Amino acid sequence: MADQLVSVTIDGQQTQVPTGLTIIKAAETLNISIPSLCYHKELSPTGGCGICLVEVQGQRGFTRACTTPVTQGMTVRTRSRELMNMRRGILELMLTNHPDDCFYCIRNGACELQTLAKQLGIERSGFGKIIDSLPEDTSSPSIVRDSDKCVLCGRCVAVCGEEIQTVFAIGKAHRGFDTVVGPPSGKFAESLCVNCGQCVAFCPTGALHEKEESEYVWAALEDPEKIVIVQEAPSVRVSLAEAFQLPVGTNMVGKMYRALKMMGFKYVFDTNFAADVTIMEEGSEFIERLQHGGVLPLITSCSPGWVKFVETFYHDMLPHVSSCKSPQQMFGVLAKTYFAQKHQLDPAKIVTVSIMPCTAKKFEARRPEMRASGYQDVDYVLTTRELIAMIREAGIDFASLDDSQPDDLMGQYSGAGTIFGATGGVMEAALRTVYEKVTGTPLPGVEVKDARGIQGVKEFSVDVAGTKLNFAVANGLGNARKVLDRVAEAKEKNEPIPYHFIEVMACPGGCVGGGGQPYGTTQRSILKRRAERALGLYAEDKEMKIRKSHENPEVTKLYDEFLEHPLSHKSHELLHTSYTEREQFLF
Repeated sequence: MADQLVSVTIDGQQTQVPTGLTIIKAAETLNISIPSLCYHKELSPTGGCGICLVEVQGQRGFTRACTTPVTQGMTVRTRSRELMNMRRGILELMLTNHPDDCFYCIRNGACELQTLAKQLGIERSGFGKIIDSLPEDTSSPSIVRDSDKCVLCGRCVAVCGEEIQTVFAIGKAHRGFDTVVGPPSGKFAESLCVNCGQCVAFCPTGALHEKEESEYVWAALEDPEKIVIVQEAPSVRVSLAEAFQLPVGTNMVGKMYRALKMMGFKYVFDTNFAADVTIMEEGSEFIERLQHGGVLPLITSCSPGWVKFVETFYHDMLPHVSSCKSPQQMFGVLAKTYFAQKHQLDPAKIVTVSIMPCTAKKFEARRPEMRASGYQDVDYVLTTRELIAMIREAGIDFASLDDSQPDDLMGQYSGAGTIFGATGGVMEAALRTVYEKVTGTPLPGVEVKDARGIQGVKEFSVDVAGTKLNFAVANGLGNARKVLDRVAEAKEKNEPIPYHFIEVMACPGGCVGGGGQPYGTTQRSILKRRAERALGLYAEDKEMKIRKSHENPEVTKLYDEFLEHPLSHKSHELLHTSYTEREQFLF
């Protein structure tokens, strides 16, 4: 029985835990931390590294705590001189095949291997090096793979595969010291990779990381001929805090604006403004399809990892995907058209920079469709981690900064724009506007509680002017696959499709769990981190005077003075796009 309890004793402490729980998880209930490297709370344990060895009374030898379930009366010892020596020896052997360039590594100070070496007291190894160096894979616009730093933990394979994303772009090849982890072709650009960066988020070392663009941004900021504009995604404001020893989920939006101005950005705006514009376009598109027999369900298009996923694996679903560009790309094209015209600026001199929680945004910015302004609409994309590094490089004492405000024209936003960063946020923001546009009355209560929470799939219904509309919210591509398969099954059986509107975010938890966010650890659940970041967004929404996208005065001004109305000819030219059927079998 899943809820049956067994009594176990770990390091002299007795406790009762559900049967089937592994030793490492049972130890966590007693606040006992067993060293590990390949183990991750959100993935199935593999026992690959062997660092988590423990002693079980009555059993010979050592036992791997991450894969061994507890049994009634089990007595476990996690600390002894012999255990420490065993763990240290295993790690020293791993380090023989790992570079010693920690000082220069992108993960220096945030590397689980480095932390574990310090914890086990490894100052120098008595073994020689046997590294057979391999070239870096820099073929992707989003992700860099450095095989020399791979510890073969298998986390990236698990998260990219059946456990979370179901993309299967990464696998293991060969055996022993010849084992290599990566795409079958050897290059991310020639793989099924959708650029979501979850492999990066789950990697314990510097073997996988984002392709950095900060040096290009510094160069633009130093160029007197360039007008450098910056936008920041909603989830960034609730992720910066943890990098500066502040509580997870603390909203640092005012300090973020101040830091960016100190770094030299000429205009500091906010992606939330473009999120409000997205709702105006996407909400109008939904109403148009609903009232005039368009293709339903409508599926959101804000997440570029999700868009590439559906382009690759679900060609028949592309007519369902909203034609709206993401807020990042709407902002970019408006910066080089609307903003440039209002300030009488040469768009060729404008450099647009995005601060995103996402590695897929780097890929999205370089899609050939994203040049509606006549230029590349978004020039550079920095992850949250890259911004943190730049703040530190600039010598800014971030935690002590006074708050600032964004600049006018494209900086004001509603609470609806803010909650885009959490799974369900786009759906809730859309409903606040769609319901009012259709019924002429505000959505009761403003907040859509059924859309909130970090569950993988949420389903609910809302009565809109006497019509029952069904909604689904999915986060993580494995969950998106489940929802799409339900739609496909209904189509195949000629049954009513179960949804009218679907929101999909590629990353678990939505943008708060993006592949470019500050690294989590195995000691603190990333699941909890995502939830706390989301709560920070909902708290800002609740405090705002304007909570609906269509009530944002800067958005109203945009349509009055430039776009005319949602779905206008100019809106379609600038803010909408089309999709590409991508090859599913690349190897």
